[in-house]
Amino acid sequence: MTVVVNGNNIDITIENEKTVGDVLKGLEEEFSKNDATTISITLDGTKIEADAFDSAAATPLSDSTKLELTVISVEELKESFAFEGKVAREIAGSMEEIPVQLQSGRDKEAGSVISRLADLVDSFCKTSSLASLFPDFYKSIKIDGKNINDFFSDFSPILTDFKQALEDKDTVLIGDLAEYEISPRLNAIADAVEGDK
Repeated sequence: MTVVVNGNNIDITIENEKTVGDVLKGLEEEFSKNDATTISITLDGTKIEADAFDSAAATPLSDSTKLELTVISVEELKESFAFEGKVAREIAGSMEEIPVQLQSGRDKEAGSVISRLADLVDSFCKTSSLASLFPDFYKSIKIDGKNINDFFSDFSPILTDFKQALEDKDTVLIGDLAEYEISPRLNAIADAVEGDK
């Protein structure tokens, strides 16, 4: 059988394993020792969704079995968070300039910052969702004294108001939210995840 982890073939010795599930169990035990876990499984070219896992796990092994796994580790998540923290810090500085940009007709520059903000929030939420697979690590992240869920429960309505203000072209509200609500929270994200956790 062939086992591919994150795009790399790995040597695996089959001993008493009879099914795909037996192999997955052994691999997951190894990953777990290294603070890592599987986030995606492809068996013989077909991605295995959660509801099909049991039947895929029962598949008998053969020489032609090909198992492809995507694995994520706490170390990789820390790196992702650190990168997103750096981006958050950059955008926080740029958010403070949005009022001036809008008042001086530099809408394109303001739009570019807003687009980066949307990408960052999306990316940070994806990383947080993966981090939640490691409960101890996830709980260790505090943003402004809050866990990630509580922080985003508070932050989401502000982002919704900001989106509405953009649609309404309410430059005063856009400026206020950007400078006094969003920018400080982006700095709080950066403080929480930059460097070693």
